[in-house]
Amino acid sequence: MGVVGPGNGTIQEWLTRVQSLLYCNENGFWGTFLESQRSCVCHGGTSLCQRPIPCIIGGNNSCAMCSLANISLCGSCNKGYKLYRGRCEPQNVDSERSEQFISFETDLDFQDLELKYLLQKMDSRLYVHTTFISNEIRLDTFFDPRWRKRMSLTLKSNKNRMDFIHMVIGISMRICQMRNSSLDPMFFVYVNPFSGSHSEGWNMPFGEYGYPRWEKIRLQNSQCYNWTLLLGNRWKTFFETVHIYLRSRTRLPSLLRNETGQGPVDLSDPSKRQFYIKISDVQVYGYSLRFNADLLRSAVQQVNQSYTQGGQFYSSSSVMLLLLDIRDRINRLAPPVAPGKPQLDLFSCMLKHRLKLTNSEIIRVNHALDLYNTEILKQSDQMTAKLC
Repeated sequence: MGVVGPGNGTIQEWLTRVQSLLYCNENGFWGTFLESQRSCVCHGGTSLCQRPIPCIIGGNNSCAMCSLANISLCGSCNKGYKLYRGRCEPQNVDSERSEQFISFETDLDFQDLELKYLLQKMDSRLYVHTTFISNEIRLDTFFDPRWRKRMSLTLKSNKNRMDFIHMVIGISMRICQMRNSSLDPMFFVYVNPFSGSHSEGWNMPFGEYGYPRWEKIRLQNSQCYNWTLLLGNRWKTFFETVHIYLRSRTRLPSLLRNETGQGPVDLSDPSKRQFYIKISDVQVYGYSLRFNADLLRSAVQQVNQSYTQGGQFYSSSSVMLLLLDIRDRINRLAPPVAPGKPQLDLFSCMLKHRLKLTNSEIIRVNHALDLYNTEILKQSDQMTAKLC
C-alpha cells in the first residue's frame, strides 16, 4: 500500500485535511477545519462534528501545557503568567505580596482529574467541616420531599475562624429512595461567599455558561445514589454558607396532587411510601485560605484616608497595586454570568463582612482603586454588579 505525498496538493491543503480528520470527525458527522478560526465547518448544516481542539502551546501568554481534563484549555502557564479558567493571563508583580494578606496559592490546587479522583475517594484533605442546619430535614431520616425543603451548611467563620476564608470545589450528597419511587429530586444551591443575608448570595447556574451539573451514581445493591457536583479549578469560589433547596418532580395520582407533603411519614402505607426519601450525608469539599484581616484592613485604611483627604494616591502606589491585585483575584472567582452581564462584586462582600467596613467606606475604596486603574495605569475597569 503506497502513501500519497504532498506532491498532490500544497502543504497547507494536506495540513487542513489532517486537522479535519483529527478535529472534525465526531458523532458520525464530518467537517472541514479552519485554522484561522480554530473551529470546524460541519457538512450537512450541523454543528456536531467538532471534537475538542487542543490549546495553543508556546511562549508568553500561550499555554505551557494543555489541561489533562480538557485538552482545549490550558493546564499550566509560562513564567510571568497565571492560569485563569483555562487561559493564561499576565501575572501581576504584586501577586507574591498578596499572599501575605490572603494565601491564594495552596498545596491543594490539584488538576481537575486529580480533584475528581479525590472527591470520588472522599479524601479527607478536601473536607470542610461545616455545621448542618435545617428546620425541615433530619439527616438519615425519611421525609416527604414533594414540597420545598431547605438545608444549610455553614462555617460561622466570623465567630470561629477569623483567620481563614474558604473555598468550595465540590458538593456531595447521598440520597436514598424507596423502591419503585417515582420521585425525581431537584436541587437549587445558593452561596453566601462571606456570610451576610440570604439576598447576598448567588444561585449556582447548573448547566449554563459552561457551569457543571450534578452527577448521579447509583450505589451497588442499594436504593441510594451519590450526587456529586464538581466545580473544579474553573468554577471554585468562596463560600461561608451553602443553602440547598430540594424540590421533587413526580407523576402524582390525581387524588394526591393536593396533598401538602408535610404530614407525618408513614412507611407502612405503600401508597405514600414511594414518595419518601432520606439524605444520609451531605458534604462540602474545598479548603481554607489564610486570611490576615488586620494587615488587609491597614492597607484599605491607607487608601481610604488618602481618598478622604483629597490627596494624591501616587505616594501609596504599592498599596494601590496590591489592592487592585487582591480585588482582581477575588472577583475572578465570581460565578459565570450571561454574555454582556457584569460580573458579581465579591470583593465588596469581603470588605463588608470580613473587614466590617461601612457602605460609604466600601464605595470610597472602590472609587479610589478605579481612579488609579484608569488614570495612572491607563487600564479599563471591568464593570461589576453589586451583591452585598
